Amino acid sequence: MPSPIIQWFPGHMAKTRRLMSECLPQVDIVIELLDARIPVSSRNPEIQKLVSGKPLLTLLTKSSLSDPAVNRQWEDYFAKHHEKALFIDSITGFGLDKMLTAIRALLQEKTERYEEKGMAGRSLKAMVVGIPNAGKSSLINKLCGAKKAKVEDRPGVTLNKQWVKTTIGLELLDMPGVLWPKFEDQTVGEHLAMTGAIKDQIIDIETLAVKLTGLLRRLYPALLNARYKINEADISDDMQDYELFELIGKKRGFLLPGGMINEERTAVMLLDEFRSAKIGKISLEAPNANLFS
Repeated sequence: MPSPIIQWFPGHMAKTRRLMSECLPQVDIVIELLDARIPVSSRNPEIQKLVSGKPLLTLLTKSSLSDPAVNRQWEDYFAKHHEKALFIDSITGFGLDKMLTAIRALLQEKTERYEEKGMAGRSLKAMVVGIPNAGKSSLINKLCGAKKAKVEDRPGVTLNKQWVKTTIGLELLDMPGVLWPKFEDQTVGEHLAMTGAIKDQIIDIETLAVKLTGLLRRLYPALLNARYKINEADISDDMQDYELFELIGKKRGFLLPGGMINEERTAVMLLDEFRSAKIGKISLEAPNANLFS
């Protein structure tokens, strides 16, 4: 069941499945973008079936926002499972220099056949898929050297497929970002919402921010305490996550008349500062962890 935090979310998988099936014969490879902070929750569970045997390259985006130590764990995980995966950042350009090399390695047999037929230098074509706000448009613009795709830090900006030529001999088919029809575990929905893959307008952001507070408290207590100037005297072992959330609002001075905490303002601030890595480089999911307990 989806998390009660999320009242509604877009479920256009049927349309996207048809679109992918129609376009797959036109491409040589599928590039799947995952959010490096949540590689499990941001991976479409149907992707292997959807790509229909095409070579698949996994790009973990926004790696400048995720924990470098956890990134290394994920690199080992993907290598162990014989999946080609690269950590990239479309804003800084980190990792993009390895992308074409990886694609050519995955398509070596096909490019050799092209060369045998006198078609050396033929552009390779890739379908780019991923959840909303995974960074597809940012990646495409970086590879094009010009603004070709609309970019905004919110989900659902790319609404239709579009072909884009790049400066590296690769043509990209940008597909609309989509979430699947149902989440098997409510934590998946929560993690997607925390990272901005689900529109804030359809989320109970106060409840989500309390959940995020608890998660950061367990995973990155030092970063949380340093950002919001929380010391040992402020907290206790039996403090509830909501109480810590209120303390953060109080530390920031987000008070209403009468001394009540402005929950909405605190929630918006906390989510924004997590998403922009102002709290620190944070990963919500690590391999081999009991992620959804």
